[in-house]
Amino acid sequence: MRISVVPTVLLAAAAAWAQPGPAAKPWVAPTPPREGEFTIRDFHFGDGATLPEIRMHYTTLGTPQRDAAGHVTNAVLVLHGTNRAGKVFLIPGFSGELFGPGQPLDASRYFLILPDQLGAGLGKSTKPSDGLRAGFPHYDYADMIRAAQLMLSGGLQVDHLRLFIGASMGCMQGFLWGESNPGFADAMLLLSCLPTEIGGRNRMVRKLMIDDIRNDPGWNNGNYTSQPYGLRAALGHLLVVGSAPTYWQHQYPTAAQADKYVDDYIAQNLQSTDANDLMYQYDASRNYNPGPDLGKIPMPVTLINALDDFWNPGEMGVAEQQIRKVRNGKFILLPVTAETRGHYTFFVASVWKDYLKQLLAASR
Repeated sequence: MRISVVPTVLLAAAAAWAQPGPAAKPWVAPTPPREGEFTIRDFHFGDGATLPEIRMHYTTLGTPQRDAAGHVTNAVLVLHGTNRAGKVFLIPGFSGELFGPGQPLDASRYFLILPDQLGAGLGKSTKPSDGLRAGFPHYDYADMIRAAQLMLSGGLQVDHLRLFIGASMGCMQGFLWGESNPGFADAMLLLSCLPTEIGGRNRMVRKLMIDDIRNDPGWNNGNYTSQPYGLRAALGHLLVVGSAPTYWQHQYPTAAQADKYVDDYIAQNLQSTDANDLMYQYDASRNYNPGPDLGKIPMPVTLINALDDFWNPGEMGVAEQQIRKVRNGKFILLPVTAETRGHYTFFVASVWKDYLKQLLAASR
């Protein structure tokens, strides 16, 4: 594995969401985060497509501890959201609240694994923009999960997790992991998602984003020479559904300030986002539907959503209904405060880390 510096462009967007009222203290790891890659040969996708190899990239902190049989006992997997990368969590609002000395996931006690998911645009794992473009297999969450599991077992020799943490897309995948691999983790902390088929406004926005790109003549069946204009429209939808109205009204109370934020957001994300990567990642949720098998999940699960999450509105009552199907499930709906950030409240660990402490204590 190699050591590298986390690129600031990768963390800028996450940091913008993760600023709670009192600024979180920067956290410096006792040893720099380590990066590694695991190559999976002859990878078969669920629809029958294959690739001769895929690359799975990951970042780790801490040291694995093993029992007498050689099994890692202190692994914590943290899965990022759509089109992001594992290192988005290395910001003060998240790592500064969780990974430091004496904190819930102290890196001197736990082996923390932050993978870049298959296809994720900001990550270094294999993705459409590597060369295949629209010829890349149309993977779904099951393919992404299988790739991550092979990375854990083959690349890091981890066959069990002390804790699974998933945010947004990672949250949705957590329910699927629990259903298909009941004994893989002692507990799961899932943030900002719903354990039900993606429908309603959530699906509508995803379709709009995909269609914005695919219906743009500049997309050229994925063979564009510069990013199609439809990507800008898709990013605009993403900005709105990721909004934090209370916080934004306080931070950008004038037209000029709001306009500048939009312009800066679009400009920054156009530099770091590939249209095919974005389209593929959002399309991967097309068949997500954990509802029928939630009863198969045996481990303690805590699902935390924020009331001001535009993707998963708290007033719908879906999470409360569905979590009852999980035998050891618990749902927390966070009220709107000066610290919440809508869908991206998962970056502000100070708001919810007490629930993480309770989950760790209950799952010893």
